[in-house]
Amino acid sequence: MPYVTVKMLEGRTDDQKRDLVEKVTGAVSETTGAPREKITVFIEEMNGGNYAVNGERHSDVTP
Repeated sequence: MPYVTVKMLEGRTDDQKRDLVEKVTGAVSETTGAPREKITVFIEEMNGGNYAVNGERHSDVTP
């Protein structure tokens, strides 16, 4: 029973998230042989204030 967590910055549409979940589920099923109904995908969204690269928060450098 695979569990997949996708962490990403907030701002994607519901349609984009549906497409992501569908494609991740398909890829996991194809590569592991797990039945699609046993695959769980979690989407964890972060705001730009909680994400940093090279010592700078995303919200401080992105308008």
